[in-house]
Amino acid sequence: MSVAMVTLGCTRNEVDSEELAGRLAAGGFTLVADPAEADTVVVNTCGFVEQAKKDSVDTLLEAADLKASANQGGRAQAVVAVGCMAERYGKELADSLPEADAVLGFDDYPDIAAKLTAIVNGEAHHPHTPQDRRLLLPISPVERDASTVSTPGFDDLRARLSDEPWAPLKLASGCDRRCTFCAIPAFRGSFVSRRPSDVLHEAQWLAAQGVKELFLVSENSTSYGKDLGDLRLLETLLPELAAVEGVERVRVSYLQPAETRPGLLRAIATTPGVVPYFDLSFQHASNAVLRRMRRFGDPESFLSLLGDVRALAPTAGVRSNVIVGFPGETEEDLEILCDFLTDARLDVTGVFGYSDEDGTEAAGFADELKLDEDEILARTAHVQALVEELNAQRAEERIGEYVEILVESTGSVEDGVAAVTGRAAHQGPEVDGTTTVVGTPEARAVDARPGDIVRAVVVGTEGVDLVARLVS
Repeated sequence: MSVAMVTLGCTRNEVDSEELAGRLAAGGFTLVADPAEADTVVVNTCGFVEQAKKDSVDTLLEAADLKASANQGGRAQAVVAVGCMAERYGKELADSLPEADAVLGFDDYPDIAAKLTAIVNGEAHHPHTPQDRRLLLPISPVERDASTVSTPGFDDLRARLSDEPWAPLKLASGCDRRCTFCAIPAFRGSFVSRRPSDVLHEAQWLAAQGVKELFLVSENSTSYGKDLGDLRLLETLLPELAAVEGVERVRVSYLQPAETRPGLLRAIATTPGVVPYFDLSFQHASNAVLRRMRRFGDPESFLSLLGDVRALAPTAGVRSNVIVGFPGETEEDLEILCDFLTDARLDVTGVFGYSDEDGTEAAGFADELKLDEDEILARTAHVQALVEELNAQRAEERIGEYVEILVESTGSVEDGVAAVTGRAAHQGPEVDGTTTVVGTPEARAVDARPGDIVRAVVVGTEGVDLVARLVS
């Protein structure tokens, strides 16, 4: 029986999908890329924000349409929802979406092949009633045993669903922070680290599959190792990952500014094979707003952190996300945020307008703190326009800079010259822009394949995207 995995959301979900695919393949299923060619369709949903949830429902309905058309030549016999939205809403999602044959939670993952076989054979699956997964493990990090709970992305079974020369590699799962706007800890659970030996083993497996760049993902990479008794564990693991045969570079994602230690900064900025890339989750800059978010910081401390980064690695890539229109945000708070973004010189900034999320503390804030939806939209548009200009200016500052590009695709054309496209060290996968590399005047074509690394000099920009000329 064939199965297609459809993945929505973040790179952490991509790891989970590949683990599910590995379990299904081991259980006798044949993996196919096209849902229209599959007997079963598994949709790995995202439940982070309202738009992501809507996209997940729409994708499930599209898959259900394939099943409905089976009598007209289609193949789908079952549509199953997994992932964060399925875990977060469980029975509620199943009741509101009868088009899906089953809604499976994280605890169903170890037996996914048997569960899916039963569903296809017509057996009814009773969806779970969601619970706060933070309650499944002790409060003290060092007393936690990740093997006692189902933790997606931690298993050795994995099947690649992509032929990209990079791959996400899960460091940890869950989060111990209590940000008032975020529901993730409640359905992903308390923070647990993967053992370094397991991370290293999977890195070696990925390298054997042709992966050149390891993208280390988690909900909070700066906490890695705290439950294993060594908060500096990532600093010692990075050189080992970079030394894996076949791996050209290692990239770390999602750093909490308040937890980012000097030793970790130095390890990311100076370890050979580790790209100087800093994904710093600022969320805002006004101390008043940050405290209401249950976060810490202010423009001075954030700019000091960025100064430390650039003192170690002047051309380091820095990206962040910010939330605009958080309850209680004043015009002065917004101005503080905009001034900080102007001073910070970030390569990429994601801008999100605030919206209430089920089960979060901020959703229960007093109505007088809540901003009007139109005001949130207006502020978001203002900040978005600002960061587009600032990020474009930061890209222009890189003109004349020498960069090493991991080639991801070939066959493109730039001004009539054959080119290849990939990412420089400061550009993370999928969200930070790309670099198009054109040939030299002597050799107009760039002779490179996906997975190759070529050296080039930046000669132009298109927003956050770069244009670079091959160095002969």
